[in-house]
Amino acid sequence: MKRKDFLKKTILGSALAAVGFPISRNLIGKEKSQTNTGKRGIEAICSPTNTHMVGNGFKVMNFFPNGKGFEERMSPFFLLDFNAEVNFPASDIAQGVGVHPHRGIETITFAYKGAVEHHDSKGNHGIIHAGDIQWMTAGGGVLHKEYHEQTFNRSGGAFEMLQLWINLPKTHKMTPAKYQSIKHPEKPKVELPNGQGVVHVVAGEYEGTKGSCLPFSIHMYDIHLEAGADFSFQLPKEFNSGILVVDGSISVNDKKAPENHYVQLKNEEGQIHIKADKKTILMVLSGEPLNEPYVSYGPFVMNTEEEIKQAIDDYNNGLFGFLQD
Repeated sequence: MKRKDFLKKTILGSALAAVGFPISRNLIGKEKSQTNTGKRGIEAICSPTNTHMVGNGFKVMNFFPNGKGFEERMSPFFLLDFNAEVNFPASDIAQGVGVHPHRGIETITFAYKGAVEHHDSKGNHGIIHAGDIQWMTAGGGVLHKEYHEQTFNRSGGAFEMLQLWINLPKTHKMTPAKYQSIKHPEKPKVELPNGQGVVHVVAGEYEGTKGSCLPFSIHMYDIHLEAGADFSFQLPKEFNSGILVVDGSISVNDKKAPENHYVQLKNEEGQIHIKADKKTILMVLSGEPLNEPYVSYGPFVMNTEEEIKQAIDDYNNGLFGFLQD
C-alpha cells in the first residue's frame, strides 16, 4: 500500500478515527458552582462512551476530543482513549496497531492489565506490563507500532490500557523524537496516611514529590486507593483538570463518579475531596492550557494548515524514517 493510501485508509479510517468523528457523550451531571464551599467545582461527570477498535488490539472509549471541543477544553491534553478491561483470547495473529506516523505531540500509554510492546523508527523498543508506562515524544516526526506483547498475545487474558496524546507547544513541535519506558517500581510515589493508598507521580509534583517525566506545565497522577480512602488535594486553578475512574468507584466533592466515568473539573480554586467506595485506580490529569492555534489531521497536530501539509509531504517522502511492520 502506498504511504498516502495508508495514511488515509488505515490511520484516519480506523486507528485514529476518534479525532475526526464525534461519538455521543452522556453527561450524568452538569453541576452548579461550588463557590464558597472551599471545594473545586465539578463541570460534568461523563459516563463511558461507545467503544471502537483501534487496530485489532485496542477496544477503546474515547473521552476526548470526541467531537465536543475537548481538545481545547483539556489543552494541552488532546486525546484520551481508554481500553477498559476486556478479555482477549489467545492468538497467533499479532494484535495491536501497525506502523504509523506522529508529529507535534507526545503519546503516553499506561498499562493496567496485560502487556504492550513498542517499536519505533528511532530504534527504540520497550515492553510495558501492569503498572508500567511508555512515554513517546513524537516531536518532529517518528514512526511507531504497538502490539500485545508476544507472550501475552499467545496466552490471552485480561487487558486494560489507557493512551493519552499531549499537544506540544509551538516552540517544541519539532523537537527530536524520544522514548522513555517507566517501570511501576520506578515511579516516584507518595504514601497516603493510614495505608489509604498511593499517589504515583508520573509528571509534575504532588506534595513536594516530583514525577519522573518532565513535560511542559503538567501534573499527572496514577492514584491507587484502598476501600474507604478519604483525602483531599489541590491543583492550580488555571490548569485544565480532569479525573478518570479507571477501576472502582469514588465520590468527588460529594458527587458520585462510578467506574469508567470521567470527571471534568472547573477552572477555579478549591480542594478536590476524594472518597473511595471500593479499591480504586484513578488517573488525574492537569495541565496549563497552550492558548495557541492548532490544526489536527489524523496522527499530526500542528499549528497551521501549512505545517500539516508539510508533515504529510515529509511522511510520504520517507523523512520519518523506516520501521518494518
